[in-house]
Amino acid sequence: MARELEPHQLVERSIVKKYKKELWNPFIRAIKQYELIQAGDRIAVCISGGKDSMLMAKLMQQLQKHSEVPFELEFLVMDPGYNPVNRERIESNAKLLQVPLKVFETDIFDVANSVTESPCYLCARMRRGHLYKNAQDLGCNKIALGHHFSDVIETTIMGMFYSGQLQGMMPKLHSTNFPGMELIRPMYCIHEDHIIAWARYNGLEFIQCACRFTEKSAEHEDMSKRRVVKRLIRELKKENPLIEKHIFNSIHAVSLDTMVGYKTDGVEHSFLERYDRNRQKSE
Repeated sequence: MARELEPHQLVERSIVKKYKKELWNPFIRAIKQYELIQAGDRIAVCISGGKDSMLMAKLMQQLQKHSEVPFELEFLVMDPGYNPVNRERIESNAKLLQVPLKVFETDIFDVANSVTESPCYLCARMRRGHLYKNAQDLGCNKIALGHHFSDVIETTIMGMFYSGQLQGMMPKLHSTNFPGMELIRPMYCIHEDHIIAWARYNGLEFIQCACRFTEKSAEHEDMSKRRVVKRLIRELKKENPLIEKHIFNSIHAVSLDTMVGYKTDGVEHSFLERYDRNRQKSE
């Protein structure tokens, strides 16, 4: 008689079997293509409690089991001031999925909600700093965040539409404030729709946006720039099913020769710097 699998084993099986093409394969592709993990790494998997970070935790666990490259994991949860319901949901899901959490508490929500100018920007910066520091205290040299393929292309479009600049979201970054630390994004090639399908298939319910600012203002949530961009992409896909792939590929194949201006290492450059030089070469 076949042994009945535990809930966490069923979830793990769904990742490498039913959703192998949608989740496991693109996860491995990102790890290899962008060289995200090296032997001896100690990685803090940063868990917010949402679907993305919880899936990332399971993917990283599976990779650690089967990888020939030895590395260590810590599963880090920063509580910025969650309400009791969200905190309990995070802990119960972690227990169900057998993800061993290390939780630390902050007052980030209180601080961010006390300012009127750019509370979301302040919150994001504070969260990142706390994660780096606590990961470093645990002996980690990297933090892993759950940004996915859809985040990457939405960020690119948001930069163009709302910030007047063409910018991408990097698969890995060196920390500027915490020497020796890196940020990696192992889910860089995974589509959000596939994450949602995986969660539904397994009957998993994760916390949504837990920010107190959006809890108090439904209008703010409805007007978020990212939601506008999501709707736009959804409409464009009806005419061109490859639109997401094309946006993603475009940030991997930027032709600087056609750009009027660009910035590198914080320094702005103009095409005029090389314009006359190129004419002289052609003569």
